[in-house]
Amino acid sequence: MVDRGASALSLPDDWPAHPDPILALNRMGSFDWDLGTGLMHMDAQAHEVFDVRPDEYDNHPATLAVRVPPAEAIRLDTLVSQALKDGSENYGAYFRIRCRNGSLRWTHSQGYIRRDENGRPRRIIGIVRDATQELGESEARREQAAQDEVRRQQTSVVQLTTAALAHARTVQDVIDVLEDTHGLTHLGATSLVMGLVEANRIRLVAAGPEYSYVPGTRVTRLDARYPMNEVVRNLAPHFIESPEEFAESYPDLWPHITDLNITSAAYLPLIVQARPIGAIGLLYNDRRGFSPEERNILVALGSSIAQSLQRAMFYEQEKDLAQGLQQAMLPRSIPSVPGADIAVRYRSASLGRDIGGDWYDVIPLPGGRVGAVIGDVQGHDTHAAAVMGQLRIVLRAYAAEGHTPATVMARASVFLDELDTDRFATCLYAEADLSTGVVQLVRAGHIDPMVRHNDGTCRRLPLDGGLPLGLSAEFGRLEYPVTSIELDPGHALLLYTDGLVEQPGIDLDDGMQTLRELICSGPDDVIDLADRLIDVAEERGGDDDVALLLLRRRGLTDQRWGGRLQQHVAPGDPEALTEARHMIRAAVRAWGAVERADEIELVADELITNALMHTEGSAIVTLRVLAGPDRRLRAEVEDASSALPRRREAGESGVSGRGLLLVDLLTDVWGVEARGGGKCVWCEFIVPERD
Repeated sequence: MVDRGASALSLPDDWPAHPDPILALNRMGSFDWDLGTGLMHMDAQAHEVFDVRPDEYDNHPATLAVRVPPAEAIRLDTLVSQALKDGSENYGAYFRIRCRNGSLRWTHSQGYIRRDENGRPRRIIGIVRDATQELGESEARREQAAQDEVRRQQTSVVQLTTAALAHARTVQDVIDVLEDTHGLTHLGATSLVMGLVEANRIRLVAAGPEYSYVPGTRVTRLDARYPMNEVVRNLAPHFIESPEEFAESYPDLWPHITDLNITSAAYLPLIVQARPIGAIGLLYNDRRGFSPEERNILVALGSSIAQSLQRAMFYEQEKDLAQGLQQAMLPRSIPSVPGADIAVRYRSASLGRDIGGDWYDVIPLPGGRVGAVIGDVQGHDTHAAAVMGQLRIVLRAYAAEGHTPATVMARASVFLDELDTDRFATCLYAEADLSTGVVQLVRAGHIDPMVRHNDGTCRRLPLDGGLPLGLSAEFGRLEYPVTSIELDPGHALLLYTDGLVEQPGIDLDDGMQTLRELICSGPDDVIDLADRLIDVAEERGGDDDVALLLLRRRGLTDQRWGGRLQQHVAPGDPEALTEARHMIRAAVRAWGAVERADEIELVADELITNALMHTEGSAIVTLRVLAGPDRRLRAEVEDASSALPRRREAGESGVSGRGLLLVDLLTDVWGVEARGGGKCVWCEFIVPERD
């Protein structure tokens, strides 16, 4: 049990009984604060000074918050903390308390700090007394005004520096702010140096102005006799209060800075979570010595700079990790595709650890064809990147298996729906036959592509599309319409993600128009054009990733090796049938079979119509050129029915029964073969070699 009388507290022998005669007339109590346990015992008189009853105080200083206003508590805590850190033996402070009746009363406290043999504070013994009569109202106001001015100066300097560092994302941003002339003005210094701790060494990263750099100090050992190195080792600031003290303490450094007319300096450790990450030195030519208030300001500045550096280091680490993970998910290299110039680019978002699900891919396919993929998984995190990596792999696998573009997209949607994820993805898949220039495009909720022509003009390709991957499978809407276009030699197809066109506060159509103008005015070479587009995206910044793929068709001098085209035609879909006819017509022209164009188109149309009329499913149309002694164009129509076609005799007025007769008359050879659970009806036409 602690005795409530003052005699129970062991005060130092040299402690003054009453510093002022007035004190005898005022209430005065004592306290004993154990810094290890955090408990502070007060006697009965101290309870009276704080206007608290014994049952209202539980020996924890935080309990006194009901009497000490927050602003006063912060000031008192700062003063006591500074005394504990700088090795002081005692402290004194005036502060106000709010009495039970709501009035404010001036109070004075003096504390004696007991330390152990290592200098660590263990205990504070002190007094607290009513100082109302001592100060008087006018003196109290002057005291408060002076304290307010000190706080204003401290707050102003810290706020200016913090504001200057607020937009610094990287370590170099922090350095640029501090080295800038305005940065020095905010700090109130003539010159500064800053170093970061790296592998038991300090690497100088900032010195301003430029002429203040001292040769030989770029990288120094941690145990070197320099002020920055010492404050890092000791984890305590070092204030040099005169030129004489500087010259005596650091004779090797002083001759190099005499031209700066330094009169004092403050070296502050940059400490984060009890670990030194560096140090900063502020050099002055207009002052000698530092008051307690000025030291407090500089310590606060050092803390602000350390926090900014920590944020910048975390940002850079997280961004490096995110970019590394993103790049690991993207193709390491783009294959060389005969007949095409291809350029890809990727820009990560400006956010640090956020990682997007944007991706691109180029897939070489048999028969001189190539698949181009662009996509964007919902979200900006590692989960989005993981889903993106899996989608890229399955899309490549489905395309390599020879599925039609619509089937590739549908299967990818089913795959994503069956994954343990709630994410969806937009995607655009283009399969190009570089010998004919026919490109089949499928869109799953993605933004429309663009085509750049030889004359520099550019147009948007409005594509009919399906739902994003994952959603189309979930809602049972796996139909993806295929759009076929002809890409002439020299024309370039542009696939991209929405980060290239979307900007805050700007309509999507306006963003598309801006992109069109950039493409039209851009260079002809796809690599240079890709660089320009991604540079614009980099300058604009933004919180979304950008993926970009450009495919330019080159003119082929020899296409006798042939090609292969495929089109999916669903029943009841007249647009798909029209696109199939368009594909056939374009392939016939490109492959030099114009002389037999009417025959080929008529037979192919007949086979497609039969497949749609006499089976319950869709048809897959495939065209290919077969090389050999006789160059032939082969047309295949595959369906899911195993029933073989049979020739029927048509009457004089019959409207059906002539289909296979027509096929037999117009083709050089035709036949039927089984394909899994269905069949394939094929026919071949001998076509002359092209010049």
